[in-house]
Amino acid sequence: MQHSIAQLLATSAEKYQHKIALIIDGQQLSYLKLDALANQMANSLVKIGVSPGDRVTLYGANAWEWVISYYAVLKVGAVVNPINVMLTPEEVAFVVEDCGAKVIIASKEKGLPLMGLKGQSSIDKLILYGTDIPAEATAFDQLIKEASEVFISPIIDKESLSTICYTSGTTGKPKGAMLSHKAVTTNILMTALMHGRCEQDILVTALPCPHVYGNVVMSACFQNGGTLVLHSVFDPEEILESIEKYQATVFDGVPTMYMYMLVSPSLSQRNLSSLRFCSVGGQTMPPAKMALVEDNFNCPLIEVWGMTELAGLGTTFIWNGDYRHGSIGLPIPYTQAKIVSTENSDTELPSGEAGELLIKGPTVMQGYFGNEVGTKEVLSKDGWLRTGDVARFDENGFIVIVDRIKDMILTAGFNIYPAELEHVLASHPDVAMVAVGPIPDEMKGELAKAYVVLKQDASPSVAELLSFCRERLAAYKIPRDIQFIDDLPKTSTGKIMRRELINFHDASKLIIK
Repeated sequence: MQHSIAQLLATSAEKYQHKIALIIDGQQLSYLKLDALANQMANSLVKIGVSPGDRVTLYGANAWEWVISYYAVLKVGAVVNPINVMLTPEEVAFVVEDCGAKVIIASKEKGLPLMGLKGQSSIDKLILYGTDIPAEATAFDQLIKEASEVFISPIIDKESLSTICYTSGTTGKPKGAMLSHKAVTTNILMTALMHGRCEQDILVTALPCPHVYGNVVMSACFQNGGTLVLHSVFDPEEILESIEKYQATVFDGVPTMYMYMLVSPSLSQRNLSSLRFCSVGGQTMPPAKMALVEDNFNCPLIEVWGMTELAGLGTTFIWNGDYRHGSIGLPIPYTQAKIVSTENSDTELPSGEAGELLIKGPTVMQGYFGNEVGTKEVLSKDGWLRTGDVARFDENGFIVIVDRIKDMILTAGFNIYPAELEHVLASHPDVAMVAVGPIPDEMKGELAKAYVVLKQDASPSVAELLSFCRERLAAYKIPRDIQFIDDLPKTSTGKIMRRELINFHDASKLIIK
């Protein structure tokens, strides 16, 4: 096992050489070329003053420049700070200042609004990739143009910091999860082991590389000699075309990606027979939709679960073993899980009872950067991480996610978990996507409201959907309002943002009080 991410590309380049490692935007890069470009960038970073331990922010959509920059920063022994492309310039300013980043590497599109940060923060250099880079910034292409393709990485301690990856910040300012080289490399290796990722794999994905899910499948692919077909943005037609064109063996995505592909006009015409499995993570997916994916893609759909604080995956299934829709599987090797009371984390619950999921193991973060209070809230002295997810063990020992604690809706003293309602409504044949969120109510505190995206040409009534729910849910769980909308609010990864649903709510049209 490699002790640092810095070794990953060099080792694979030596082993796989001229084999194609990366395909993006019509460009193909071999393992040797990918490593050589990363070495050029590493030499350039050292030349402009980046040293081991310095923080370097990466800000841009999926691109070959982003990929080589990621590995170049780590080759230097610096700390990579990959940030969400949906962050505003003000949010980026907070993140780079919070972690003390020295350099920003960004696409021209994302980087231009950040010009003012140079000289007014910790930032010394703003490196932009793309065309027509202004003189006030450093041009990426020019920076690496004459740099050596040979780079000797310093010795890097496996326990040293590799990444500061910020959480979404839905409940306040984002927090920077500190991930060691050991945490990331362990997650890469265990993900590859559980999914049998190998040299023969052709992986198609549009998962954002800055996100831990996208990041770990990228590195797992490179570590094992596969070919990564990386899309800069998700488009269902383009993804289906890529799977067929490149005879992909694996597709990794989030639930909404699959839901868009299920209603794609070209799905039935595409040859997807090359797929050996697909994975889905980032959010729970209704079992009814998972079954539809398997029927249409003709391969297993394996659920994964993870979080930023775990450097990627925390649980999953073995790709060719027993699995169960509606479950996130078992902890990855060397990782432990337990369910504790939401009222008292010292009280461990027996199998079948729902409580908070706790995880312990080598992939757990070191803490939140510069935030001792936030660290103590989620990380115990003996290394258990509070995930914030309500879960239970089923009769087979698999973990079942009930919902996020913070997403729970409290209605007149009853706990309602949006995911349960979403799973029921998603099983209706006319529903393409659905999300449930809270709306205020003077008498009951909160009510559950469902926001539904219908399949093309479908036209069920609200009354029909409510009747469908009544047959499958306890009376207190039935949504008190249903609203049809064109699309759901999503993050850069495609994860549904339940907290944004309230912006679609029209109180004047409330159906049931």
